[in-house]
Parts: sequence; C-alpha cells; structure tokens
Amino acid sequence: MSVLSQIFGSGCSLEVQFDHEPQRKMAPLGRDRKGEKALIYSDGEDVSGSAMVSMKPGKKIDHQGVKIELIGQVDMLYDRSNSYDFFSITKDLEPPGTLVESKSYKWKFSSVDKQHETYYGINVRLRYLVRLTIVRNYASNILKEMDFVVQNLQPAPEINNSLKMEVGIEDCLHIEFEYDKTKYHLKDVVVGKVYFMLVRIKIKHMELDIIRKETTGSGNSGTSDSETISKFEIMDGAPVRSECIPVRLYLSGFDLTPTYRNVQNKFSVKYFLNLVLVDEEDRRYFKQQEIVLWRKKNRLTHCSAVTALPHRLSD
Repeated sequence: MSVLSQIFGSGCSLEVQFDHEPQRKMAPLGRDRKGEKALIYSDGEDVSGSAMVSMKPGKKIDHQGVKIELIGQVDMLYDRSNSYDFFSITKDLEPPGTLVESKSYKWKFSSVDKQHETYYGINVRLRYLVRLTIVRNYASNILKEMDFVVQNLQPAPEINNSLKMEVGIEDCLHIEFEYDKTKYHLKDVVVGKVYFMLVRIKIKHMELDIIRKETTGSGNSGTSDSETISKFEIMDGAPVRSECIPVRLYLSGFDLTPTYRNVQNKFSVKYFLNLVLVDEEDRRYFKQQEIVLWRKKNRLTHCSAVTALPHRLSD
C-alpha cells in the first residue's frame, strides 16, 4: 500500500524489464508469492534490461538522481526489519535535476557473482532483485523492484560413497539398511535395500520420508524447523527374519532445493532420509540419515512420472 501511495502521489510511475532470450526459463518465486514467476539466471551471467519513468501530464519531479541497483538479500520472515543485503551493485542513470517528461534507460550488470541460489523457506528468504529508485530530498523515494531467480548447475561430485548402517533394539529388532550413495541431484533416484536380521516386534508397515530441516540464526537465538516433503510406504505387512526389502524412491516432482550450508552465516538447509517402522500398536521406530542434494542440468527422461510403489509382503 505504501508503494502504491508513493506512485499515485509522485506524478509518475516506474517500470523495470529484463532483456532475455525467448528460451530462458522461469521459476516460481516462492510460497509467500503464490503464482508469481521470474526469469532464471545463473552465477556469472550478465543481467540487463530497461527502466522506464512515465511522467503524468503537467507533473514534474525534483530529484537527487535516478539509480538502478542489483541486490542479493537475505530476509528473516519472522522479522522483516532484519533484512541483510549480502551484495549490492549500483549504477546511476540520471544526475540530480528535474524530471518533466517520460524517460527510458538501458542498464546492464556484467558477469554478476551469484553463488547462492534463490530460496524461499519457512523462516528465511534469499532473493535477488533489481531496484529502480528516484531519490528525493524532502519526500519519500520512489522505487520499483523486480525479482529474478538464481539456479546454479553443479558438476557431479567426485566422491559419492554408498551408505550402510545397522540399527536396532536389543533382542527385539535388528535391521541393516543400505543406500547406493549419499549425494543426489534433484531429479535423481534413491536406490537401496533394507535387511531384517532380527524381528521380534510385530511390524505393520515401513515408510521412507524426505525431511527438510531449515536452521536460521545461531546460538541461543537460532531456530530450527523441519518439514516432511514426502512419505512413501515401502513395505506393507509383517517382515520375517532375513527378509530383504528393495527401496526405489524418485526425487523428481517434489519441492526440493540444493543443500545450503551456512549461507552468509544466516541460515542452512539440510535434507534427511527418514526410515520409519510402525508396529501394530502404532509405535514408531525411525532412523534419519542426512543426504546432500545438488542441481544438475535437466535431461529428458522416460521415467519422470514414475513413483515409488510399496513392497507388499505375503501372508
């Protein structure tokens, strides 16, 4: 509302547009801006476009300059006043003076360092934006912001070991689970198996969950929130000793991001595979294991719509 009141009371309106080739893709801006999409850029790419100041007939604006900024910003959503610009590049478009007619400007930021991906979480947001500002002395500045999305493609990790662990409850339950690797790209498939080495609990079913844990701040002021991204039942029925249950979980189609580690000392995002067993009294036994997610270039595949199916044990 404050921006609208500035525009209506200023005698002008502002517009920002990006230059982009037709094949450049777009991505949603986030959970708090449903339906909005923005252009995708990657680290090192130029960001350019045009800016327009449209004056209303008979109006003029005395100003201290017109500028365009490219900003990388971390916002704590529970405290909007706690906003942190981790980088800002400014270009002057117009020296101080008086605007009496509409004007358009071309702008370009070359080889921009964009090492962090855009992120919209529960308590934190990392965003990139271009801001057009008319600077005024005795009145509020007039501004217009346009977001863009940053997604960075990564090479496959050189080391990607498999994961094998044994867990259990003494004299009651002993299982061994194995995943084929610990680092997965966002369209990858988790392949593994679960061995039941000892079963003296009446297991009803088993599921594999993907959990995202978002941590903001540090020390006593830090907060952590976990959300379950997906749940897959991989076994229905009571297992027997020496039973081997295959695991095949497709990651495509879920709202996943790469792993973020201590971004600007403000937040981290980690992902976990959570193996859950539920007995006939609805008691839950679980074991979490962290995995690392990364983004690779999309390729067409015939398996994009396949989902994991539960393994049903015979009576």
